[in-house]
Parts: sequence; C-alpha cells; structure tokens
Amino acid sequence: MRGWARDAGGADACPGGGPVNAPGDAPGDGSAGGAANDDADGRPGNSEAARQPKPGTQTVDRSVAVLRSFEDAARQTPTEIAHRTGLSVSTAHRIVHALHATGMLAQDAATERYFLGPTTAILGRLALERMGATLLQPELTALRDGTGEAVSLGVRAGDEVAVLLHLPSTHPLRYEQPPGDRNPIHTCAMGKTLLAFGGDPVAMDEPYRSFTPATLTTRAELDADLRRVRDRGFAVNDEERLPGVRAVAAPVRDGGGRVFAAVALQGPSVRFGDDRLPGLAEAVRAAAGRLTDLHRHLS
Repeated sequence: MRGWARDAGGADACPGGGPVNAPGDAPGDGSAGGAANDDADGRPGNSEAARQPKPGTQTVDRSVAVLRSFEDAARQTPTEIAHRTGLSVSTAHRIVHALHATGMLAQDAATERYFLGPTTAILGRLALERMGATLLQPELTALRDGTGEAVSLGVRAGDEVAVLLHLPSTHPLRYEQPPGDRNPIHTCAMGKTLLAFGGDPVAMDEPYRSFTPATLTTRAELDADLRRVRDRGFAVNDEERLPGVRAVAAPVRDGGGRVFAAVALQGPSVRFGDDRLPGLAEAVRAAAGRLTDLHRHLS
C-alpha cells in the first residue's frame, strides 16, 4: 500500500508508478533449446563462452552473455546484442525470443527494442534482499539512522525505476511504498541519477507524463536537469512526482565503474527544506561511495 502514513511502512525516492509491462510485446517462440544450437551457418558464436563452452553449458553461457550485454545499453535490438556478444544474429534472435518468453526480457512495442524484463528485476531484488541482510543493510541502516529519513535502493527497468531495498523513516509521518514498485524514471531522484550517470536516454515520446506542476515533461528540461546532476554528483526530486515529497539520490557503481543502482533519501518537503538539503545530499553521496566500495570488494 502506498501513501502518507503515520507509524507504518516504507518509502521510495520516487513514490508511485507501476509494473514494467510492455504493451504489444511480440510473443516469444518459447524455444530455449534452440539457443543451444550452433549459428545458422554452422559456426559457433565468437564470444569467449561460445568458443570454449564447457559440456552442457553453452545455452547458459550464451543466455548470460545476452543478459549482461544490457549492462552497457538499456535497450537493444537482436542485431545490436549480436554485435556486443559476438553471437550471430540468428543465434541472438533465438536467445532473445526465449528470454522474452520467460519475462527475463521485455520489448518496447513502439521501437521493438528489448530491455531487461520484470522477471530479471524480481530476481535482482530477491538477490539484493538476501545480500542486504548481511552486506548492504548496515550501510543503508547507518544512512537511515544518521538522517532519520527513509532510504531506498533502486535500479533502472526500461523507462522506470524498480525499488529493490527500502528502510522506512524513523519519523511518524512518511510516505509508504514497498520494494518491487516501479516509478517513472523522469520523475524521481533515483531515476534522474541513473539517467545522468548510466547511459541510455529515455525512450518515451514527448511530452512526458506530468504528475505535478513541477514534473519535467520535455527532453530539453530533463537534459538541463541531468547536466546539473552530473555537475553536483546527486539528483533532487523537488515535488516532481507528488506534491509535498522531496528526495535526493546518488549513484552506486560496480567494480568496473559503471553505475548500476542509485541510493536515495526521501521524505516530506517540510523536512527536506533548502537549508537541510545540502547535508542530506552529502550524506547520501557518502553512503553511495561506501556501497560502491562494498560492491567492488564483492566483484
């Protein structure tokens, strides 16, 4: 259940949103077995996994390579996936269709490009939840306890942000939103952080959906804000999703220096005034740095 609450539940840096559904998705062929075959011309793919597969692992190796190709590009065609993985186009098509049929990939009906699907987001959330109990939780708890505000960790899911982990505010007045919720990427601090530091722009048509008078609804407005995010190292949601809700977020990087997640503080505007915002931003940037260091040690 989402909404303002007293003595209840969690929050997100960008309240609201819905599941990552892909209207008009083309049905997959459901043939995972086809991905295990050699390329149509008889040659195996050119990736290292394809050149030297262990017995019985070629399908898995190739499928993982396809999924990991989305680390560098949020939305791709099978041809682009083939180029990044070294697989032939025909093999990439077969694997993409199989992954799409399982929900690991979803397809944008307008552009026909694929992106990581809801099943991938759910598995990622579950993995982080299990790691969070012993690895991520102390850092997130320290951030929450040090500020008294709600903390969220999220990742990009197409043109939305999927909330992976959340710790509620210690204040009686806070905004509720459970892990697993998804939010429009242009409306929230985590989303703008991921856009500013993480690569591909939004694929939505202008004007972007407006939720409040403060929502950024054009590419020019969003790009200008993203430049500010890059300059200062953090993003601000200034009542752009809901009136009375503000948030600050910073990027979390993997061992290769790529931004894969964002961590955020959020709460009512009365507690996120301009006088307090710089301190909250510094706190979330410091926490993001510690989470980055932790991830590098795990890589």
